[in-house]
Amino acid sequence: MLGFRKSRQRLASALAVFGLVVTGAAVQASAPAAAATQHRVLFDNGHAETAGNADWVISTSQPDPLGQDSSPSSETDWTGALSSWGVALQKTGDYSLRTLPSGSSLTYGGSAANDLSNFDELVLPEPNTLFTTAEKTAIMTFVKNGGGLFMVSDHTGADRNNDGYDAVEIFNDLMTNNGVDSTDPFGFSIDTLDVGSGYPAAISDSTNPVLHGSFGTVTKSLIADGTTATLKPSDNSAVKGLVYRSGYSGNTGAFFATSTFGSGKVAFWGDSSPIDDGTGQSGNTLYDGWNDTGATNAALALNATEWLAGAGGSGGGGGGGGGTCTAAQLLANPGFESGNSSWTATSGVITNSSSEAARTGSYKAWMDGYGTARTDTLAQTVTVPSGCAATLNFYLHVDTAETTTTTAYDTLKAQVLNSAGTVLSTLATYSNLNAASGYTLRSFNLSAYAGQTVTVKFTGTEGSMLQTSFVLDDTALSVS
Repeated sequence: MLGFRKSRQRLASALAVFGLVVTGAAVQASAPAAAATQHRVLFDNGHAETAGNADWVISTSQPDPLGQDSSPSSETDWTGALSSWGVALQKTGDYSLRTLPSGSSLTYGGSAANDLSNFDELVLPEPNTLFTTAEKTAIMTFVKNGGGLFMVSDHTGADRNNDGYDAVEIFNDLMTNNGVDSTDPFGFSIDTLDVGSGYPAAISDSTNPVLHGSFGTVTKSLIADGTTATLKPSDNSAVKGLVYRSGYSGNTGAFFATSTFGSGKVAFWGDSSPIDDGTGQSGNTLYDGWNDTGATNAALALNATEWLAGAGGSGGGGGGGGGTCTAAQLLANPGFESGNSSWTATSGVITNSSSEAARTGSYKAWMDGYGTARTDTLAQTVTVPSGCAATLNFYLHVDTAETTTTTAYDTLKAQVLNSAGTVLSTLATYSNLNAASGYTLRSFNLSAYAGQTVTVKFTGTEGSMLQTSFVLDDTALSVS
């Protein structure tokens, strides 16, 4: 066990490293990372998505739609009311699509082929059965660790399988009754409404990648017995309404909205009619909202899929734009070998003290480790270019004299702040319970902050007795 903080001049360097890591949205190493060439999207059919007249599948071949037609050219090559959506993505060559079959459960962190850790995005097209406690934890953890979540609702009372729950209730339950964050994590709630008809209009925002993506420009959507959402930016400042019911704006009447959670992204759509392409299995009563000439539903669905999967420009609640990105590593003094340069840190955090070894070189960021009540901070401000996918990597070593295996006496909190100093996200909290020999790679997806200037801040808080050292080294914030 290494010495107490008195001998660790390099405390400042460890803290600095951690601060840099925090700059991006937290995505653990096990989080879904965008594939090099294909973006992996899982469509859910495990929650009565085909009950009643609904037929919300991209193909009857499940889990792999390619089993029905390996090279589809039109919506009828795959069978399902979402076949147009699936075929359009498949034809780009940039997506790997799968369906979670009926009778299956959503999981995260397991070894199954359809485990969410193997995907970049989850599409929930009007689920009609409640998610289990384990499934809600899986979904929320998937998003927090960098996944994209596409929530397609329907109007209140649309209980297609007559089990007592409709999509409005199911989604609100997911957001308010889960084991990860039940304090309005996405910054919106779904209204208990049945809006009969209309063509909700898109806001004017030429930089928004969902409204102006590679699949076209969004002007209007279609509502045919659907609902809206009430936005709560005080709970999540990233929430943004993109399409509004006629006569509404601001925080009420949002028919399509986006947000972020942790390092992941979220989209909400208030009706399933816009994704219905009118084709599907025999016996279902279907309507062609996908090709409705009064709306641009296909562009909205496809651009949102692209944004959520990390395939195009990103920007949280609309902060980023589309376009190309020049690959680069953005962090200044990432290995702390230039001392305090480019970092704002508590005295002594960035150090070359031999009491705690650097991973490489001589310097590192060393926070706490004194064995007395103390708070250390480390921060760096970074601008993430628009249109870029961003990944933050850093190595963390936690050393402690604490003997408990249950109580977090000393903590290191990583946060992302805006230019006003408001916390946008707490990416991760480490403690004496994370103590281990050597350094561990931590990885965070920061794509949600594309187009924004943010401050990554690390705060190490130590109790009044036994020491815990948080040491960081070899950080990198890479964009591509």
